[in-house]
Amino acid sequence: MDGNGRWAKRRGLPRSAGHVEGAKNVMNVLRELRSRGVHHVTLYAFSTENWKRPDDEVLALMDIFAQYADKIIARSKTDEEQFTVKFLGDKSRLPERVREKCVAAEEATAGHPFVCNIALNYGGRDEIVHAANAALADGHTVLSEEILSRYMYTALSPDPDLVIRTGGEFRISNFLLWQSAYSEFVITDTLWPDFDGAELEKCISEFNKRTRRFGGLNPEDSESKV
Repeated sequence: MDGNGRWAKRRGLPRSAGHVEGAKNVMNVLRELRSRGVHHVTLYAFSTENWKRPDDEVLALMDIFAQYADKIIARSKTDEEQFTVKFLGDKSRLPERVREKCVAAEEATAGHPFVCNIALNYGGRDEIVHAANAALADGHTVLSEEILSRYMYTALSPDPDLVIRTGGEFRISNFLLWQSAYSEFVITDTLWPDFDGAELEKCISEFNKRTRRFGGLNPEDSESKV
């Protein structure tokens, strides 16, 4: 969900205003994804590197996360647009009030088929180290891809088919390094607060043009020639 700060700057607003607008857009995008038959989505909200940002911006983000968790809990009590939310990442560094609200939101929304993972204090490298240490602590002396996958924060979700990065930056930024090994990437210049159904459709159309080989060959390339 990149581009909130730039969205605000272009309008002469504080960066925190961009983050508020970005949070408002989450539900709009989830509706669009659900209408297209998507069952699992992961949103990158706050990385392990984002603590380097100014203190006032980090504090504003923590307030937004706490408020959004409250909204998720309130929404779970209605029959409209319910979804399971899971917060991925190292929660230990989050303020206690944010941790408590994240846990409450997960408990309140458990069991719905549409799953929204929110990566919060998340880093792909950190996740791999965490998974390896957890596996070793459980007595595994030899690690494999299958074993490590069981200990990832995303263990209950499939690997992503498509990763969309808003804001035009051509970087992975430590996001789902393990899980995105064979994902397709689409980069859009659209900033996250402006990302809508039309832009999502463009990204999906681009994805549908591609042939996913998973290390193999295109069918036409694998035909033997005599």
